[in-house]
Amino acid sequence: VIDEADRMLDMGFIPDIEKICKSLPTSRQTLFFSATMPPEIQKLTEQFLRNPEQVRVSAAATAAKTITQKLQFAPSDSKAKRHILRDLMRGQSDTIQNAIIFCNRKKDVAVLHKSLVKHGFNAGALHGDMDQRQRTLTLEAFRKGEITYLAASDVAARGLDIPEVSH
Repeated sequence: VIDEADRMLDMGFIPDIEKICKSLPTSRQTLFFSATMPPEIQKLTEQFLRNPEQVRVSAAATAAKTITQKLQFAPSDSKAKRHILRDLMRGQSDTIQNAIIFCNRKKDVAVLHKSLVKHGFNAGALHGDMDQRQRTLTLEAFRKGEITYLAASDVAARGLDIPEVSH
């Protein structure tokens, strides 16, 4: 059983999963669980699964009609990305009630959080390595409006239920 299979495969654990699968008997049942399974990651699972069955609780996620999506080009340089993000945030400051900024890794969350605070933004951080008490306090502060911007790893943010998030 591999939980969060999409993240495991996406984050470079393929050699580890291969090693585990080679150690198991050929006649076995392998289960991959994930709330999301992008097509490119699903293709990777083919090497580990035989005659797979897919069970879905709901259709593939799509953005709600109330969400406006925009694309902003940024160079691959992390410092430049943070600069562009801060400029975007300043440009929207009159419409932002609160916002969650998703990062790929907890290290990125820490760097972004430090940068936002340094530049005068009221920001908090949320990632999977925080203890439960710290996570709960941060989320409660965000819900109450004590924190305007929440830098969060996508893993830590799974299953969050925070009403009235403007961005």
